[in-house]
Amino acid sequence: MPNLVNEMIVRGMSEGMTQAEGMVVVTFGGLDVAETEAIRGQVAEAGASMRMVRNRLARLALSEKGIDLGVDSLQGNVAIAWGDSEAAIGAAKVFASKDVKKAKKVAFRAGLLDGEVLDAAEAASLADVPDRDTLNAQILGVISGPARGLASVIQAVPSATARVLQARADSLPASEE
Repeated sequence: MPNLVNEMIVRGMSEGMTQAEGMVVVTFGGLDVAETEAIRGQVAEAGASMRMVRNRLARLALSEKGIDLGVDSLQGNVAIAWGDSEAAIGAAKVFASKDVKKAKKVAFRAGLLDGEVLDAAEAASLADVPDRDTLNAQILGVISGPARGLASVIQAVPSATARVLQARADSLPASEE
């Protein structure tokens, strides 16, 4: 019976990871049930799937997908969060949030983003990547900056001319009418 359960777990993880563009592996020991469920909920809100599973089964599921995260990344109590690239970044943000850092019970082990294996430091740096809306706003600012500058320069010429003319008119003595 355990072999069938293990096969189902590996199959379920493999199927879930099929469409995954990103993945974050963290140590997850020492958390109580309430803390674990709170983090699971936040990761789910970020759009990622998260699973705590035995390391041997995780290695099997990852090897079926041709992913090798290294020997050290899957030792001890680990959790794997996966999804599209935005979901993986969102999961990294959850694991790097102030509340989770304060507990000091979760640490990054490895990651995967667009087929590239990340070490612990690179996986942790995923939390610093801005979300899609922020990136779009930054790109829009970069694109519209030169046009905005050109519009101000073009508008400055007539307004400066009008100010010079008004200053000249104000400096002339008032004529009697």
